[in-house]
This record gives sequence, C-alpha cells and structure tokens, in this order.
Amino acid sequence: MMKKLALGVVSTVAVSGLVACGGADEDVLSVGATNVPHAEVLEFAEPILEEEGIRLNIQTFNDYALPNMALVEEEIDANYFQHIPFFESEIESEGYDIVNEGGIHLEPIGLYSQDHDSLDDLPEGADVIMSDSVADQGRILMLLEEEGLLTLAEGAGIDATIEDIEENPLDLQFQDNVSADMLPQAYENNEGDLVVINSNFALDAGLNPLEDSISIEPADEDNPYVNIIAVRGEDEGSEDIATLIDVLRSEEVQEFIIEEYDGAVVPVEE
Repeated sequence: MMKKLALGVVSTVAVSGLVACGGADEDVLSVGATNVPHAEVLEFAEPILEEEGIRLNIQTFNDYALPNMALVEEEIDANYFQHIPFFESEIESEGYDIVNEGGIHLEPIGLYSQDHDSLDDLPEGADVIMSDSVADQGRILMLLEEEGLLTLAEGAGIDATIEDIEENPLDLQFQDNVSADMLPQAYENNEGDLVVINSNFALDAGLNPLEDSISIEPADEDNPYVNIIAVRGEDEGSEDIATLIDVLRSEEVQEFIIEEYDGAVVPVEE
C-alpha cells in the first residue's frame, strides 16, 4: 500500500470500498482531489450529497502522480483532478484498471509573463517554461500554434511533442522539465519569458487566470481537456458515483463554479 505520508492534506480518515457507514441510510464516499478547484467544489457539494444519503470524505493531493495510485490501491473510491488525455496516458503507462465516469469542468490553461504584456512582445529566442507532463505538452503546443507562435506537423494534435514543431519563427526555447505544481513559483521568480500554468495551480498560488495571464485557452464544449470523475473498473456504474456526478453537474454546483472562479473554471454539460 502507498504510504500515507505521500498524500497531501487529508480532510478525514479514509474510508474506501463504497461501504455503508454511520447508519443504514448513509454511505461514505472517499474522493481524492487536488486543492483548487476540485476540493473546493467537492466541499461546496458536501451538504447536498449528505441530503442524498452520502457522506463525503475528501482527501487532497498536491502531486498528479498520486490520486490514480491511491485509487487503484483502494485508499479512495474515486478521484477528481485530471483531464481525459492525462487519464488515458496514465492507463497506457501504468496499466491502471480505472474508468472515466463523466466530465465536470474545464480549467483553461494560461500563458503568463512578468516581463511581457502580450505575446507580440516576446523576443527572439524567448524561453518558454512548461509542464513536464507529456499529457499537457500537446495542449500547450496547440495553444501556441493557435496564437501564431509556431506550426506543428500535420495531424500532431493533442499528442504533439516539441519534436513535432515544424516552424518556430521566434526560435522559442522550451524548458519542459518542471512539474506542473512548481510552475507558479517559476513565474513568481521571473524565470523565463513565458510560463504556461494549469489554472488549478494558478488559482492555488493566488493568480487569477483571466486577469494575470497574457493569453488563455478557449473554453469551448469541444475541448478534450475536461476534468473527470474516475473510479476503479469494478465500481463502474456505482449508484453512489452516479449520485456524486449528478450533484456536481447540478445547477446549484454549476452556479457556484461560475461565480467562484469567474470564468477561470468552466462547468461542462454532457
């Protein structure tokens, strides 16, 4: 089993296995999440779920590698932290038996700079600092392509890597060995000309993606980077998980997301 010290801040004692507890009409559902916005959304949904007979146990993580590991090791019943390409890459690389039970929201990724007010100001040879997550690189490169900063090989899409760059007129220099959670610190330390930060880590660091970024990813319904609820394969179709998803997609929770994050986190409908 994974050592408990590997977890981030844990809100309550873990209960796994979708077991009934605390009374015949109450289930305990243990869900792993990153701090912002996932855990905050779950905290808002907690009293609504309690009305449905489900007591929510939220465990927070600050490392993307841990929530899926905790899920397959039965330390949690579900997790809520990842987008679909990351989820699929984890299954491919780790062989996890986990399934996508549905999307909840999108976090547009942003481009940040301490020295430049717009992408037009970037100098030749500008340093671009981005996540070391392979699942994020295609997303970042497609955004840079949409902004006219580079051209990718035909068909590269969400699986694109730096090697797929065909045209790089500014001779951008990429630093792709920084973990996603350390990117806000790189920005605060004024490292590089451009830092690409996932919105959850930006929010957690006190940044406003809509106001502080110099460019942000379009938030449309066709964006593949929707954040999902994942469960073990054996729990696919669980009634408690279905209730969790219904609550997270409810009008009340969607309004909370819109008002709380002012467009930096966008609820999705499926």
